[in-house]
Amino acid sequence: MFHLKKYSMITIGMLLILSLFLSACSSEGSSGGTGSSEEILVGVLLPVTGNNATDGKDMLNAMQMAAEKINNDGGVLGKKLKLEVADDACDPQMATTAANKLVSMKVTAVVGGYCSGSTLPASGVFNNAKIPMIVAAANSSELPAQGYENLFLINGLVPDQAQTGADYFNDKGAKNIVIIHDNSAYAKNLADFAKKSVEGNGGKVIGFEAINPEEKDFASLMTKLKSLNPDGTYFTGYYAAGGLMLKQFKEKGVSGFFMVGDGSYSPDIIDIAGAINADGLLVTATPTANFIPGADEFVKDYKSKYNDLTPGPFSALSYNGMNLLADALKRANSTNSEDLRKALKETKGFEGIGQVIEFNDQNSLNQSNFHVMKVVDGDFTLEK
Repeated sequence: MFHLKKYSMITIGMLLILSLFLSACSSEGSSGGTGSSEEILVGVLLPVTGNNATDGKDMLNAMQMAAEKINNDGGVLGKKLKLEVADDACDPQMATTAANKLVSMKVTAVVGGYCSGSTLPASGVFNNAKIPMIVAAANSSELPAQGYENLFLINGLVPDQAQTGADYFNDKGAKNIVIIHDNSAYAKNLADFAKKSVEGNGGKVIGFEAINPEEKDFASLMTKLKSLNPDGTYFTGYYAAGGLMLKQFKEKGVSGFFMVGDGSYSPDIIDIAGAINADGLLVTATPTANFIPGADEFVKDYKSKYNDLTPGPFSALSYNGMNLLADALKRANSTNSEDLRKALKETKGFEGIGQVIEFNDQNSLNQSNFHVMKVVDGDFTLEK
């Protein structure tokens, strides 16, 4: 996925150049960081503050849960995993600083990546330092397009998500579609692919709009949408704006379905919009653990550990990412960065919660994992 402010590719490029300079001292590669002879340092890059902190903290919960279980089972290579958390707040500049912090700490690998807009520059820092990164959520097609050998994505990519949404609209006879994005790397990427997918299915994109994600009043946009009389509207940004937009969409009486991408897949969007307004909301996303066959024990353990909190949208993927790292370290029989990269690349049939992980030539998944979720009576259900 993913986020937030208006950063052009030029700006991200400038940040990446700066980040490469800052991390140059690590460019000769890493033999694998260990906090002590008894620990393996693992970097965690997530938004734990800001508008996306709910999902970021949920991902962190799942990673901590996985690391605790791994350590209780004897650790990896005779050592315990120690997580070092760096907050990117879904901001490219903060992500660059956070990534360089983890590089300076000599982490062995990094697991995380929620917003694509922040993961893009951060991934350049880690690649330059030759530190493997497992991306659990961010899914912009621009990530694998960078060609970084040390970057591994375990969420489905934006093109697959866009096609999932377009196919749902098509199946429901929704031909006239409005697409709205917030100019963030993830949202614009998803919007562009959604337009191609809708048109490829024989539909028509009758509106293609950009918003400011900090905006609170969408009255003029809703007036425009109502005049367009769409069969469906697809918002590709994040839940802070998505919840407000959905509320005003319903209050204005705009026609058709309202769908959001996985950047808005959070209980917060229901709280922001209100349960009545959120009823019928559609989401293209990887299903939460409670919809995944065989995940009952994970859900039970998560709720028990975190005060009956239900696992969020990317909890299972985050749990899988940490376990995949442990598995690759064991197969590499080393914390050396190149050995670990090779082990990750050679992953075959790794069984995580709700997915079997293998990587294609771009180090992304061979098979998409997107579905359509629907809000019914104030809660998410599996629609398709």
